[in-house]
Amino acid sequence: MGSRKHLKAEERKEARKKLFIARLRNCPSSPRKMRLIADMIRGESVDKALYLLKYGKKEPSGMLYKLLLSAIANWQNKNEGVRIEDAHLFVKSVSVDGGRVLKRLQTAPQGRAHRIRKRSNHVTLILDSKEVENN
Repeated sequence: MGSRKHLKAEERKEARKKLFIARLRNCPSSPRKMRLIADMIRGESVDKALYLLKYGKKEPSGMLYKLLLSAIANWQNKNEGVRIEDAHLFVKSVSVDGGRVLKRLQTAPQGRAHRIRKRSNHVTLILDSKEVENN
């Protein structure tokens, strides 16, 4: 029994070595705005995703652009001597989770106050390489 668990753990470790992950924590943008951009690049090739993020008009696209560059750098560290073009990298998944919320007060009429919630998010980006068959 213990050996089967050990084998599954080893398989998971091997599978994780093939994935290339980058994380962005406490990004000062609301998760809803970041998800709009993340949905746009999910499943795309790295070249197309970089183009979409670089020339995107929304503010979170610049943050995701830097995150994608970081994931590519992580790939290069694990695969020295291999060209990126030959690897056929693509964005396997992008997950956007809510981060901490800064609660502030804004003055309102007649001595009242309104609560302002400044949201942040955590982004996890995972790259993978496509196996291309030569026919």
